[in-house]
Amino acid sequence: MILVRWFSSLVRQTGAGLRLLLVLTVVTGVLYPLAVWGVSRAPGLVGKAEGSVVRAGGRPVGSALIGVDLTAADPAHDPWFHTRPSASANDPLGPGDPSTSGGSNLAADNAKLVDLVRKRRAAIADREGVPEAAVPVDAVTASASGVDPDISPAYADLQVARVARVNGLPEQVVRQIVDGHVRGRVLGVLGEPAVNVLDLNLAVRQAVQH
Repeated sequence: MILVRWFSSLVRQTGAGLRLLLVLTVVTGVLYPLAVWGVSRAPGLVGKAEGSVVRAGGRPVGSALIGVDLTAADPAHDPWFHTRPSASANDPLGPGDPSTSGGSNLAADNAKLVDLVRKRRAAIADREGVPEAAVPVDAVTASASGVDPDISPAYADLQVARVARVNGLPEQVVRQIVDGHVRGRVLGVLGEPAVNVLDLNLAVRQAVQH
């Protein structure tokens, strides 16, 4: 008799557990993912949900949210605008590894970081042919993610002369491209003006082709 009651109780509990498992599987494994996917299809969210992919000529060329620092085949004839340095890079200026993002976690007075900033400033000044004092702060400090897609207008302006010369474009044309891609502060007060590096390089490529 006791065995029968125990077996009956086991069957009821097992049945209840299986029913609960089925309900939660449907809710969390089907309905919830479908709801999230449905929200991501809303106007204004589709692009972000798909990774903010940037296309040129009908094919994907990058993301508006992930900065990738292009490497020139010949460093002496570098045609690209460059992003901020990445903490994941093997050398001071990069390029970094977009699949491994993150900051250095070094304090502002850390000797290693101070030396790294000095090396970056010297390398950028040499690349752009300007005094070290002309190199802006964001050019020598890595972003928290290491894959920041934006740079300051000051850093973009610093690169204009080189990009124009190597690409065979008038400097005024490249400067107009930079000015036309400056994004202001959010609501006029939040953040700092910025320029998307991928957008700049695509615009320069288009200007060269035309």
